[in-house]
Amino acid sequence: MSNRIGVLITNLGTPDAPTARALRPYLAEFLSDTRVVEIPKPLWWLILHGIVLRLRPKRSAKLYQKIWTPAGSPLLINSKNIVTALQQQLSQESSQSLQVVLGMRYGKPSIQQALETLQKADCSKILVLPLFPQYSAATTASVFDAVAAVLKTWRVIPALQMLTHYYDCPAYITAIADSIRQHWQQHGEQQLLLFSFHGLPQRCINLGDPYQQQCQTTATLVAAQLQLPPEKWSVVFQSRFGRAQWLQPYCDITLKSLPTQGIKNVSVICPGFAVDCLETLEEINQLNRELFLQAGGEEFHYIPALNDSTAQINLLKTLIYTHPAEVLNF
Repeated sequence: MSNRIGVLITNLGTPDAPTARALRPYLAEFLSDTRVVEIPKPLWWLILHGIVLRLRPKRSAKLYQKIWTPAGSPLLINSKNIVTALQQQLSQESSQSLQVVLGMRYGKPSIQQALETLQKADCSKILVLPLFPQYSAATTASVFDAVAAVLKTWRVIPALQMLTHYYDCPAYITAIADSIRQHWQQHGEQQLLLFSFHGLPQRCINLGDPYQQQCQTTATLVAAQLQLPPEKWSVVFQSRFGRAQWLQPYCDITLKSLPTQGIKNVSVICPGFAVDCLETLEEINQLNRELFLQAGGEEFHYIPALNDSTAQINLLKTLIYTHPAEVLNF
């Protein structure tokens, strides 16, 4: 192998189109992952194929249609833009030969396709960089599973490093804090700042997943950089599914209760999402906005994800160069 280094940027994924037909295989792949649904496989298979995949694709398609753009999925567009910009920056700034590729955990382009691209490019070293700041088994560990499943079929295995989190990386905290400041400069500071993170079943935390603690740390560090007193910010969790207890407080219930407490203008940011997607654009900025306003709220401000901004590219460069240390020299 050569000394070329591959950088695999991974994200959760997206269906090919906002249709029930496209959603069915995407959801089947996603919900068949035992890292995502930790229910005994025979029982879950019956539930998944007998109920969920008969009903959910049509419902999910209607939600995706609300955020789909003429160019396609916002998550895929932003992720591709990130990879393109990152490739250009690294090629200009590094004396080493690097190739940056995108691989989605579910859907296309797949992690297998991305790794095969790096294999054809004769990369002797690969850094896997999941766009998940906070670690959870359902996201980061699942990416590792997918990478390992591909590499175990290769004759020659490249040197491999994987970034498992960056929830407390100073460059990440500063990028999130700066995005909040910029939003406030344009729209004014609201009564309350909500940090909304994707939820997890409480059972996952009980089994040792550090996700909740890492979410809290991220929010605490950002609030400290913004010099916000405790009464001006709070952490909530969104996107729960099923009847099990999930991480609390729940975002939707919190938003509905705030106007009764005299808090009628809020801003919401979702630091766990590197790019905007269904959970931020539809669930937070549409559904939860409406819940808040219907409950008596007056102003609701969603602060976008970093997406393909210069701040995002600079953050990822920092992670590649220094977190873990000297990645390009491993």
